[in-house]
Amino acid sequence: MYKVLIADDEVWIGFGIKKLIHKSGQPFTVIGEAPNGIRAYEMVKKESPDLLITDIRMPGLNGLELMRKLRAEENPVSVVFISGYAEFEYAREAISLGAFDYLLKPIEEESLTAILSRFREEKERNVPRSMESVALNPEVSDPRIRKIIQEIHQNYTGKLSLGELADSMNLSIGHLSTLIRRETGLSFSEYVTAKRMEDAKKLLCQENLSVEEVAEQVGYRDYFYFTKAFKKYAGVSPSVYRKGQ
Repeated sequence: MYKVLIADDEVWIGFGIKKLIHKSGQPFTVIGEAPNGIRAYEMVKKESPDLLITDIRMPGLNGLELMRKLRAEENPVSVVFISGYAEFEYAREAISLGAFDYLLKPIEEESLTAILSRFREEKERNVPRSMESVALNPEVSDPRIRKIIQEIHQNYTGKLSLGELADSMNLSIGHLSTLIRRETGLSFSEYVTAKRMEDAKKLLCQENLSVEEVAEQVGYRDYFYFTKAFKKYAGVSPSVYRKGQ
């Protein structure tokens, strides 16, 4: 179930959005409604919604200022803006800031439902598979792939070459790649990356290790590249992930 926070100083608009979300029948639940940008910011920090639907014009802190503040803190919440036709330039700026989408007033059921569907599809498409479920999955029946998985788990912090592994098993690179994807659902490089990231998550829970040390322990010599790769995998930066644990 995806958590939604609505921010609008006009109560009837928030009520209408909440009603349409419920009517859509999709796996979204409204966890709260904020009457202004300042309260919305506080609620995002406290409740960690997946989706924030916010008006652009609000007292205290407008929608654009709210998004800038959240992005400065690397908050991963997806943002959908509500705007009037006269505010279309603001909506364009919102998209340039990385907003997920925008809704024009009056809000139409079809438009909101389409945005919810697209949000859900993108989230489900980008959810990484659990490394532990893949590594220990009894469905990985091919002994050659079990050997590859063992090799990755033992040496993933160093240089692993698909070509060398293929040679050691008298297989072509293409054939081995096909076998790995068939058994795990991931390519060789995706599996190695996922293993590194899952171990990085565990290490980030240890307060005695800096992010730089975590990066090095999972095989990354370049801290900035590690940060970029981790954010792509987990949806947040290593520092933000650590704060949430």
